[in-house]
Amino acid sequence: MSTQHLNIPPENHVKVLDGQGWVGLIDHLGSETTIVNAARVSFGKIKNTMDERDVTLLKYLIENHHTSPLEHLVFTFSIHCPLFIRGQWHRHRTWSYNEISRRYTEIDLEFYTPGKLRKQAETNRQASVDSPDFEDASYREMIRKHNEESLALYNRLLDAGVCREQARGVLPQNMMVTFWGTVDLNNLLHFLFLRDSEHAQWEIRQYAKAIKQLIRPIIPHVAEYYGDKW
Repeated sequence: MSTQHLNIPPENHVKVLDGQGWVGLIDHLGSETTIVNAARVSFGKIKNTMDERDVTLLKYLIENHHTSPLEHLVFTFSIHCPLFIRGQWHRHRTWSYNEISRRYTEIDLEFYTPGKLRKQAETNRQASVDSPDFEDASYREMIRKHNEESLALYNRLLDAGVCREQARGVLPQNMMVTFWGTVDLNNLLHFLFLRDSEHAQWEIRQYAKAIKQLIRPIIPHVAEYYGDKW
């Protein structure tokens, strides 16, 4: 799946997972000026540029959890990720989602093969740990082969006349999916706090980091407020 058909310029998309996945910034509504204008709506004045007083107000809003003005800045992304990451992403129900459906198309089927396998953490059943000495080449090849066999079975079912909505059931969790996600800045910051964390799965952390890279030029003072975390 390529970003070219979405007319996303190169500077507005970031590749992740060794180039197997990506995030593209489709559009955004508003700016940091929108946030401070919303916070001062009672005064009935609109500003077009930020000054130092506005930056101070912006930081005050974040520090004191006055988050409703942040909801007036909205982003729309296109995300290309493994199915298991999409499952984690959709737990954030404050986003709006639309996704390519395998009920309608069988084109552009791709599968994620990790560049490195991690071992299961002994103290956390839902976590993994890096293990540089883990000889994983043969297992990664098994994953790649399994993906190919799943795709072959899927195509065989389609050729036999099986409907797409049932045939897709044989496709693995490593299948890549593409979806659009729209979210306001307040809820996006909450997403980034949770997903660019040492407690989050490595794969989804790469997407969170990519989003930070994409939105930093739009919200430079917010990014500056969070410092090293950005």
